[in-house]
Amino acid sequence: MKQVIRIFIGLVLISLGFFIGTSWKNKDSIAQEKALPAEVSTTPQLEEEAETIRRSKLNEEEKATISLFEAAAPSVTFITTSNVRRSFYSRNIQEIPRGTGSGFIWDEAGHIITNYHVIKGADRAQVTLADHSTWSASLVGVAPDKDLAVLKIEAPKDVLIPIQRGDSENLLVGQSVYAIGNPFGLDQTLTTGIISALGREIESVSGIPIRDAIQTDAAINPGNSGGPLLDSSRKLIGVNTAIYSPSGAYAGIGFSIPVEIVKWVVPDLIQYGKLMRPTMGVELASNQFTQRYRIDGALVVNILKGGAAEKAGLFPTQRDRYGSIILGDIIIGVDDEKIASRNDLILKLEEYKVGDTINLKILREEEEKTVSLTLERSE
Repeated sequence: MKQVIRIFIGLVLISLGFFIGTSWKNKDSIAQEKALPAEVSTTPQLEEEAETIRRSKLNEEEKATISLFEAAAPSVTFITTSNVRRSFYSRNIQEIPRGTGSGFIWDEAGHIITNYHVIKGADRAQVTLADHSTWSASLVGVAPDKDLAVLKIEAPKDVLIPIQRGDSENLLVGQSVYAIGNPFGLDQTLTTGIISALGREIESVSGIPIRDAIQTDAAINPGNSGGPLLDSSRKLIGVNTAIYSPSGAYAGIGFSIPVEIVKWVVPDLIQYGKLMRPTMGVELASNQFTQRYRIDGALVVNILKGGAAEKAGLFPTQRDRYGSIILGDIIIGVDDEKIASRNDLILKLEEYKVGDTINLKILREEEEKTVSLTLERSE
């Protein structure tokens, strides 16, 4: 009987313990539920407050960089190119990806500026804007000598935010610069640095030097080509175009075409499809030819009939009846400035306008002469 009583008392104690434990747990749950806040709904106002809190923790330099990117990024574009090929087996037309690059919006008409080498050899180009909308682009004009090209997209004005244009005449080594582009296809990428040198000379696709290039240590990689280089006031000062690297990737030195060249070239590309330099009406020998024959100057190979050079009495290069070359006039100076090569003459003529009269110093049969010539419009 005593054993039964013990078992009964044990069961009562176990039940009492279970009841007390369950009641305590329920109290904790109720307390926790009371402590938990009501479900928070995200609103634009709360998001704005959170953004304000995040920005309040930044220093002034960080705030300025963020503000610059947010203002300039909508003007930067991502360019993809492709080639159209016919399949050898099915004869179907296939579109093959060619490459990528960067660009920026020039005006509300939809003109996009990029490097010539970005679109060179491509059959088609597409432009992706900062809002991720993609538009087919048509080619408006190219200037291989300046590594610049203009595309055009038919997009509504509300998505076309032209970049602010600055100047590159008063830049200083050491000032901050910002590059926005699409390195390795990674769109809307910002890199920062300084101007590390000015007055550099880089070679264009056509072999004609681009002078006064901006050297920067802001990271520029494949895919950045054609993107903008900005100053601290968010204004365009250059077009990122080349890097100096033994490996093909960023090595600390990049180059940009100064915006003064861009502002000079782009209107011609939009209006005429090419750069309208004043011309002398001559065909010049290649650099390889003059170097081979150790000619110091720009050798006149041919003269256009009725052109400025013919009117000025310049002599072209010819062959005698035995096939020997008779050198034509060698231009060695323009208005007291020495001309040492074909490239020197081409770049010198960029300083003049159609209708300007220049004084050419020429070497004819080893005798120096001075000839006046009035520049004409190139066709």
